[in-house]
Amino acid sequence: MKKQTLQKRTKIANDIMFYIYTHIETNIDIEELSIDLNVSKFHMHRIFKEAFGKNIYESIKSIRLQKASNLLLTNKYSTISEIANECGYSSQSSFIKTFKERFEMTPKQWKKGGYKEYSNNILQQSPKAMESKADFNEITPTIVKMPFRKAYYIRNRGYNINIKQTWQKMQVWRLTNDINEYKEIALFHDNPSITPLNDCQYIACIETNEDEELKSDRLPDFKIADGVYARFDLQGIHGDVLKFTHWVYHEWLPRSEFETTTKPSYVEYRKNNFLSDDNEFDLSFYVSIKF
Repeated sequence: MKKQTLQKRTKIANDIMFYIYTHIETNIDIEELSIDLNVSKFHMHRIFKEAFGKNIYESIKSIRLQKASNLLLTNKYSTISEIANECGYSSQSSFIKTFKERFEMTPKQWKKGGYKEYSNNILQQSPKAMESKADFNEITPTIVKMPFRKAYYIRNRGYNINIKQTWQKMQVWRLTNDINEYKEIALFHDNPSITPLNDCQYIACIETNEDEELKSDRLPDFKIADGVYARFDLQGIHGDVLKFTHWVYHEWLPRSEFETTTKPSYVEYRKNNFLSDDNEFDLSFYVSIKF
């Protein structure tokens, strides 16, 4: 495939995903979106599935359910019907049916504590996370307003051992381009506290000075969403990150009275455990919130 064609297809896939995240509470019109992007629905679906490993409708469904699963815990005074409407469902019955298919329990059962068992089953998919002895209860976030962040990236399907190789590829790209001032960022397109780890979209990113002239434009770029985030500063070893993510979504958020949004969480590494010899990290974790 020609480089220009690949870049165009990647941009279309990213534009579709950004549109889904920012319009998840509405009736997303695929026909209208294809007109806006000037590409046929057939090609739009094919391009998207090549990039993300699942079709557009599956992604819409997944993002809506991720949002709903969080709102059920943080919106203590909202009814099931209100949460269904906020997540783009036309009826409470269709929402309950879809939720039960995904999480094997009703929204009511989830809200009453079923989320803990479901989340723990996800955590057990990572032996390193199960070995973690970290305690996060004394950690307090800083509330910050973040700008858009432009980043070059490689997408990794799954929260797995392949992430190390993905970061090594990013290293080669950075060194080839003589990039000395940069930040390493990981974006979580899926919430790893409720998504099977093999299905998580993990995005390894390099943020650099926009004015730098790159010797290679092989990697695509996109913008990480701006907005208000809770920033947690954290140090530890490899397995602690996943355990921490579960704590943020299923312990800190419900207590905080904040809501999260559909914007993906991300981490900024000061020390990257996937590249360090000792598997240790030093990072800031950003979760999008509103009140």
